[in-house]
Amino acid sequence: MTPTRAAASRVSIGPRTLPVDSFEVNPWGLYNVHGNMNEWTEDCWHGSNTGNPGDGRARTTGEACIQQRVLRGGSWDNSSKNLRSANRNWSSTISRINSIGFRVGRTLTP
Repeated sequence: MTPTRAAASRVSIGPRTLPVDSFEVNPWGLYNVHGNMNEWTEDCWHGSNTGNPGDGRARTTGEACIQQRVLRGGSWDNSSKNLRSANRNWSSTISRINSIGFRVGRTLTP
């Protein structure tokens, strides 16, 4: 990871979020895919992939759904080794942490 691609404490400018277009766009036209914020997902936390639907749908069942959700990516508060979309962690659903956010997405129709 280079300082031209992500906001992370050990990679770029330090402990804060940055505007969306602060870094180079990736080959798919997306900004800040790595770094800036850990992103909440719909997935309930489970320690392994056992029971994962396997088709891209979120896992939304189980006791953990009440209190723990999956976080993806890395934030300005992480080292560069955690700045990847495959980085998977969790946080309590009642947590309010300044390095956790979400990405708004929409389906584009031609």
